Amino acid sequence: MEIPVIDFNELDGDKRNETMALLHQACEKWGCFQIKNHGIDAKLMERVKQLVNTHYEQNLKQQFYESEIAKRLEGKGHTSDVDWESSFFIWHRPVSNMEEIENLPKDFCTIVDEYIAQLVKLAEKLSELMCENLGLEHDFIKQAFSGSKGPSVGTKVAKYPQCPNPELVRGLREHTDAGGIILLLQDDQVPGLQFLKDDEWIKIPPSKNNTIFVNTGDQVEILSNGRYKSVLHRVMADKNGSRLSIATFYNPAGDAIISPAPKLLYPNHFRFQDYLKLYATTKFSDKGPRFESLKKMVNGSNGHLA
Repeated sequence: MEIPVIDFNELDGDKRNETMALLHQACEKWGCFQIKNHGIDAKLMERVKQLVNTHYEQNLKQQFYESEIAKRLEGKGHTSDVDWESSFFIWHRPVSNMEEIENLPKDFCTIVDEYIAQLVKLAEKLSELMCENLGLEHDFIKQAFSGSKGPSVGTKVAKYPQCPNPELVRGLREHTDAGGIILLLQDDQVPGLQFLKDDEWIKIPPSKNNTIFVNTGDQVEILSNGRYKSVLHRVMADKNGSRLSIATFYNPAGDAIISPAPKLLYPNHFRFQDYLKLYATTKFSDKGPRFESLKKMVNGSNGHLA
């Protein structure tokens, strides 16, 4: 079972409808997909990965292997409540915190800022495509996420270090993501990421040719009234390698008010006899317009049809 791959080059050609349908299916059935030909500069992506790997080797690796987590694993202690990862979080928007993080050189900050500027454009494009597939205004997700200062953007920078006993600990325990649209620049050699589909853990291969891996978070599931899924995923520890993960979150602002898109809600608070009146004249028509008519009638009459 292979996860869907969305080719952004196909969005401007004869295969646009087919590509949009594939994206819709990926969001509905998988909650994750890969994007190729996304427009982000490949050399920039490679530079970001190099800088993160160097920072880990110089500043974080020794610290991790001397940590309480590593000692607990070495002593075969209780590890079900910890993650075998070395990570830190960067805020980009509305306000950056990169200058406050220890040992980040200036070129690290400059390159990451450049990468994030391109990645935010991709996230906004993705949100517009999702809105189109859901029949919403093209900027519905962006506006819903905006709050008073615009959508929030942050990056979890993680390494999943080589693990002597991977059977005893997870790289990252099973979870769904709290936010909106997650765009992952991951290792091109070491595996470990897994997503749950149809009660089966699907192994996500390392990202070749600078593809971007995307998954949808809890807020997209809520906004879409359950149409698009936020799916359980995890990272397995690896005995043979150290895995790189640079996950950028395009999230609602902290003060954004989140609720399902009204257009995607089913009609509610109506009397069944009122529904039957409408049904009598539309029985042999598609039910979608009938539901929309019912919503309009209910909204205009405080819950009862005339």
